[in-house]
Amino acid sequence: MSYRRAAWVSHTNVYEVNTRQYTPEGTFRAFMAHLPRLKDMGVETLWFMPVTPISTYKRKGSLGSYYACSDYVSVNPEFGTLDDFKVLVDTAHGLGMKVIIDWVANHTGADHIWTVSHPEFYIRNDAGEFFDRHGWDDVIDLDHSNPDMRSHMIDCMRFWVRETGIDGFRCDMAMLVPVDFWAEARRALDADGPLFWLAECDQWEHPQYLEVFDAAYTWTWMHATEAYYRSGPSVDRMKDTLRGYESLQPAGAIRAWFTSNHDENSWNGTEYEKYGEMAIPLAVFSCTWEGIPLIYSG
Repeated sequence: MSYRRAAWVSHTNVYEVNTRQYTPEGTFRAFMAHLPRLKDMGVETLWFMPVTPISTYKRKGSLGSYYACSDYVSVNPEFGTLDDFKVLVDTAHGLGMKVIIDWVANHTGADHIWTVSHPEFYIRNDAGEFFDRHGWDDVIDLDHSNPDMRSHMIDCMRFWVRETGIDGFRCDMAMLVPVDFWAEARRALDADGPLFWLAECDQWEHPQYLEVFDAAYTWTWMHATEAYYRSGPSVDRMKDTLRGYESLQPAGAIRAWFTSNHDENSWNGTEYEKYGEMAIPLAVFSCTWEGIPLIYSG
């Protein structure tokens, strides 16, 4: 099935925004002051890490992870208000920029409002407890075999499109969610106009997801370039990886190239620690090879 692809999607770039850490204030309003600078820098699409509130129960550290959501249709109060975010989106649009938000559909935080209002939306272990299948101890997995949960999830995504005017979604760990859910969501939201659908997965490993998503990450390329930097001297693995991407189906899928992001930076070091003197030429590659670049703001 074909979907409505926004015309701008194939020739944009994506700039990751960590609202909490971007400014001393850590708010939407404070970040807005940087929009003219980013526009001048050439940034076209802003990707905001999750803007939803963070669960308190089982949260990591004192602040918690953005990816442990407690309510899909509210704003994290440390960032500001829903109206603040609307103003940010409107201001970005006024500068000709697009805005997408991080969407976490595989799991919620351990005290998400659905745990009370819709406990049937979650899977349970043998003891009847909510749990996460991947060992993350601050989140619990949703049950995508439940059609009511899927419908509620799509309604929540629609809320952000209609209420704030965002231009799409960066879908966290997309491959952990059944691809037919993403197809259902995209069909439903296409009714409001074409959006940008960016999957956090690799086309090399999960080509079926690119039947639904416009673009996906290039983890295989990242690993190939890192291996070359550490081991060298042959470039065959990098060349084979690029040829492999070109042969993958669907042929119209967009590759998103990167040297770093919040996960890589947190767990595996900065791009300079990973690549040394290769960091700059690889950044140039990300911005010039066929596809779109993912730019990590640091």
